[in-house]
Amino acid sequence: MLPPALLLLLACLGVARGNLSRDESQPTTSDETVVAGGTVVLKCQVEDPDDSSLQWSNPAQQTLYFGEKRALRDNRIQLERSTPNELTISISDVVLSDEGEYTCSIFTMPVRTAKALVTVLGIPQKPQIFGHEQPIDEEKIARLTCRSSGSKPAAQLRWKKGNKELKDEGTEVVEDPNGKTFTVSSRVEFRVTKEDNEAEVTCTVDHESLQNSERSTTQKLQVHYKPTAKIEPHPQYPREGEKLQLQCDGQGNPIPQEFLWEKEGSDAPLQLSSDSVLIFPFLNKSDSGTYVCTATSSMGSVVAKYNLDVSDLSQLPTPHVHSTPAPPPGPSQPISHASMATASSFTPAPIQDASPVPSTSSTYHAVIGGVVAVIVFLLLSLLIVLGHYLIRHKGMCIRHGETVTSRHRQNPAEVPT
Repeated sequence: MLPPALLLLLACLGVARGNLSRDESQPTTSDETVVAGGTVVLKCQVEDPDDSSLQWSNPAQQTLYFGEKRALRDNRIQLERSTPNELTISISDVVLSDEGEYTCSIFTMPVRTAKALVTVLGIPQKPQIFGHEQPIDEEKIARLTCRSSGSKPAAQLRWKKGNKELKDEGTEVVEDPNGKTFTVSSRVEFRVTKEDNEAEVTCTVDHESLQNSERSTTQKLQVHYKPTAKIEPHPQYPREGEKLQLQCDGQGNPIPQEFLWEKEGSDAPLQLSSDSVLIFPFLNKSDSGTYVCTATSSMGSVVAKYNLDVSDLSQLPTPHVHSTPAPPPGPSQPISHASMATASSFTPAPIQDASPVPSTSSTYHAVIGGVVAVIVFLLLSLLIVLGHYLIRHKGMCIRHGETVTSRHRQNPAEVPT
């Protein structure tokens, strides 16, 4: 073991060596990161300036400030603080070309320098979504692309459909023509259903320059799907002699634009037009039967049926509504869309039989009939009384005339009074 005196001597020599290796005239700086358009502050400090001034120069080795004296005419560069031990400047409205190594120098013997690396972040542009411009048929694959330019370093893109995250199929990064920023593209693919119609797809760009905020774009999907149809009667419980309207309610995207009305057992169609309503101005027994509505769109056709029975006036008609797929078109009936051959089906619950319910119009007719009957009875009674009176009055006149004539024959000179 070394004697204590020798250990103390070695410790003193180590402290002396540390003091000799420390250079108090060496300036110090720090690297800085700034978002394009922002402001960066460059600080240079020295413990012992040795009666020399500090100087800042840019990556092109142009002097910006020497002490408190401006050397480069650039109003974006301002002096923040100048002392023998510190020289601090700021650069506002930073652009991508401001990126690089800035040098702080102190002109001692020898000249000492320190480097500060300034990194400028390129802000990504708002992302754009491509591939949604045209409607997508149901059960087909949607292929969407999201693209954002101007990021530095390259940004990250992520997808959502509604509240559900979508996994991308690949990301592509391409350097922009300025050689500093990047354009990022991301692709997603997924199979669509009719429930995806009007669904929102969102692409979001994540980048450190956005400072905990985000930039995103949302687009709505347009999905074409096969139609459905059902027949609604108005009124719901029609009676014989009343007006009836059958409404063929067609749904889908696109909405059916052609409606063919037929009656089962009849050769000729009843109506073919864009009007979905079939009107019966005055129901009678011959209108009983099954009515068929074929609703057609570019995605196919669907058939709905309605059973009408007006044979018994004491009972309300019992409607049955259902829809079945339309048969595939024949060679003589070309259809523009291939999916027309497989029309969709719709089978709503049948309307249950109901007990007769008196309608307001029936009650009104009964009241009018009663009033008319009373008036006719009163008129007939009046005519009978008046006739009886006239008959009696005529008889009296005849008897009076016969009496006067007899008296005149007996005494011609007597003048009747």
